[in-house]
Amino acid sequence: MAKTKYPISNEFFPFNKFTPPMSPWFVKLAQKHMKVPGFLWKDPELDVQSQMIPGYEGGEIELLILSPKTLSTPAPCLIHIHGGGFVLEGAASHYRLAMAYAKGAGCKVIYVRYRLAPEHPFPVPQEDCFAALCWVHDHATELGIDPARIGVTGDSAGGTLTAVACMMARDRSAAVKPLFQLLVYPSLDGRGISNSFKRYTDTPMWNSTLSKKVGPMINPDSDGLPVAYRSPAEAESHADLPAAYVEVAEFDCLHDDGVLYAELLRKAGVEAELHEVKGTMHGFDTVFHAPTSQAMIAKRIDYMKRMFETTPS
Repeated sequence: MAKTKYPISNEFFPFNKFTPPMSPWFVKLAQKHMKVPGFLWKDPELDVQSQMIPGYEGGEIELLILSPKTLSTPAPCLIHIHGGGFVLEGAASHYRLAMAYAKGAGCKVIYVRYRLAPEHPFPVPQEDCFAALCWVHDHATELGIDPARIGVTGDSAGGTLTAVACMMARDRSAAVKPLFQLLVYPSLDGRGISNSFKRYTDTPMWNSTLSKKVGPMINPDSDGLPVAYRSPAEAESHADLPAAYVEVAEFDCLHDDGVLYAELLRKAGVEAELHEVKGTMHGFDTVFHAPTSQAMIAKRIDYMKRMFETTPS
């Protein structure tokens, strides 16, 4: 329960009153019980397949491939990287988002089940997601995907991993060139110096107090990973990255991360859209059918469609 009363819309009840404890005990319990929801396999408009692929340092990760049944190939593709503080599996809302994106944007969606901290701390999540991005590009023909129309999206921690995957593709001269990065209330600045980080210490769903608690679980060796790959805002250069859609929640300790990142991209000559969602907290679209959630999902889908249309198949 938040100590401060914030003017967050009641359309997000009960999550506008909920804050996870994020203790090691809670993480262990949550990891045990969070599973892929059964409804993912029951949508009559989608074909869903599971594919195991090589991850970082000999590990394996699962991709869930969502394909609208009426989709023509080669199709555009969206890599979907879920949030959860780097320690939690995707919630039901993450899978609902993946399904909505596939049907709304008319694309294949590749949902990445990367390995989680604390068992797999940094850089495992980053490297797993980069491996998934490269694997999808390299297997585009058999997947029925247009390799020139691959976008990447992620929320919260998934926003970090999305931005990092795009940076790794640039820095390592990878064959894959993501068409866009769509970042939803992303965590992008590890310094913890922004006004929103200092101000929102007790907001529901997520806050800077929780960020500090989860830090040692996800990144115990902070010197073992280039700063850009744990704090993308601190990268030496933001040039030559994909165009971006950045969405921030009003009452969120990560609000200023997204604002700063959009500014850094623009200064580096990268096209970036910034959307602030009023009356919301971090993770507001967990309440998937809330009017504001549906409006923002529609905006994201509109952006995807516009970007996919810029590159002919």
